[in-house]
Amino acid sequence: MRNVLGGALAMGIVGASTAVSHALIDAPLFTAQAIRYAGAALVLVVAARVLRVRVPRPRGRDWLWLIGVAAVGQVIFNVGIVRGVAHAEPSVLAVAVAGAPVIVAVVGPLLEGGRPRTAVLAAAGVVVAGSALVIGFGRTDLTGALLAGLVLACEAGFTLLAVPVIGRLGAWGVSLHAVWLAAVMFAAIALPVEGPAAVLALTGPAWASIAFLAVAVTAIAFVCWYSAVRGLGSDRAVLLAGVAPVAAALAGVAVVGIVPGPGVWAGMALVGAGLALGLRARPVMA
Repeated sequence: MRNVLGGALAMGIVGASTAVSHALIDAPLFTAQAIRYAGAALVLVVAARVLRVRVPRPRGRDWLWLIGVAAVGQVIFNVGIVRGVAHAEPSVLAVAVAGAPVIVAVVGPLLEGGRPRTAVLAAAGVVVAGSALVIGFGRTDLTGALLAGLVLACEAGFTLLAVPVIGRLGAWGVSLHAVWLAAVMFAAIALPVEGPAAVLALTGPAWASIAFLAVAVTAIAFVCWYSAVRGLGSDRAVLLAGVAPVAAALAGVAVVGIVPGPGVWAGMALVGAGLALGLRARPVMA
């Protein structure tokens, strides 16, 4: 239950943060992300020392997996989202992200030495269908569809690439090292593309948004998420991704006052049913 609540909290934070991210629409993308991930790394270092959490050092092939998490799950993912909205409505990309449970339900157990679970596969389908109803469908062109596929692969990769190292490094180790690696990657792109002066273009609301994203959406959510992946298994944990669109819809009610229609409520019910089905499934060993 602790892992379920932690994973749900992580996805709830991510879903509810969509309104906060709007403050960064006109901000220099790579600079803002570099600052966000650098800040998150600092928060994790300080928190680990205060809480006396031991953070193992990566070794050997650990670095390859961590670089993959940072590059695929954070850098390429964010670039895909930004480029994708120029060719597709945001709901198209959101639905693509929501499709990750199906991929992880198949690949995750294989990486963990087991086999895909029928109940979890079925639950993943229900959660994805429910998420699609909550998010809605939008229009796109061919480029947008391809970028949506890229975003889907990156979202799945964020979880799957951590599976081989999470057992040794733990949630804190994967989170901290992936975060500072992402900060370095974004900085390496930001300096030549946007220039050092780009930081001066950040407004007060942008800085506030970056701070929230660094602390809540990155530092806290990453540790909660990878703790859930380690405790529940990647296939069951990723079902909790269905909480994100539900949280976004409920945040819209609180912030904007928009009451969801019947289809959205039906989607929320499907997400809940999928979670109830999938989280009760037991491992199937290879």
